[in-house]
Amino acid sequence: MTLKGKGALVTGSTSGMGLGIAKALAEAGAAVVMNGVGEEADIRKAVDTVKAAGGKVVFDGADLRDPDAVVRMVRNAEASLGSVDILVNNAGIQHVARIEDFPPERWDALIAVNLSAAFHAARTALPAMRQRGWGRIVNNASASGMHGAPNKTAYCASKFGIIGFTKALALETAESGITCNAICPGWVLTGMSRPQIEAIAQREGVSFDQASRILLAGQPNKRFITPAEIGALVVYLCSDAAAPVTGAALSIDGGISAK
Repeated sequence: MTLKGKGALVTGSTSGMGLGIAKALAEAGAAVVMNGVGEEADIRKAVDTVKAAGGKVVFDGADLRDPDAVVRMVRNAEASLGSVDILVNNAGIQHVARIEDFPPERWDALIAVNLSAAFHAARTALPAMRQRGWGRIVNNASASGMHGAPNKTAYCASKFGIIGFTKALALETAESGITCNAICPGWVLTGMSRPQIEAIAQREGVSFDQASRILLAGQPNKRFITPAEIGALVVYLCSDAAAPVTGAALSIDGGISAK
């Protein structure tokens, strides 16, 4: 499943799932533009990790809350790589609170990063994909795109929205050589899930490992999904072998969706 000669843009790829996806795409031969936030040293380490996997790697620190910045990011990626053949809308942020305590500004930020940024990136990258007659768009919808969760109204709304966006875009591009799919990971040990585990540990008076087991009690395989496993699924979806797969919301959740 070689992606040699393809250019890929992966948002939210300086850590966690996005880093696993960027590394997997680079290992498959793609040149990669990474995007994300974090300390400068951590970003540099992430970029070096993907470079070591092979291929050209460029970093773009665009603020995904800003639609103009998202457009510039795609244009810069096209200029740097020659083309954006693969777009992975992975970036996501989280805030956990009851709706009556949910700050409106956090709602706006979540929708902007988790949902609107995918729209702005796709609408910018698609015309050139159509001209080439080939493209792959993969959106990270999370298991929360299929199941509601208390205290996560904004996150669930954004992820349910991503699945609807994915299906509609797949239908628009079905005859163009472009596919659009969503991946729906279960629990992955990332910077987003760690605070939730720490909150359980504090509430229950247990260790981080014990809190992790409590968190994973609802995930049938009882272990975290790894970024490498998610990266492997994305590589498959971007390969020619997956050409007929479009409009799908693919669970990679250790069996959550089987319940």
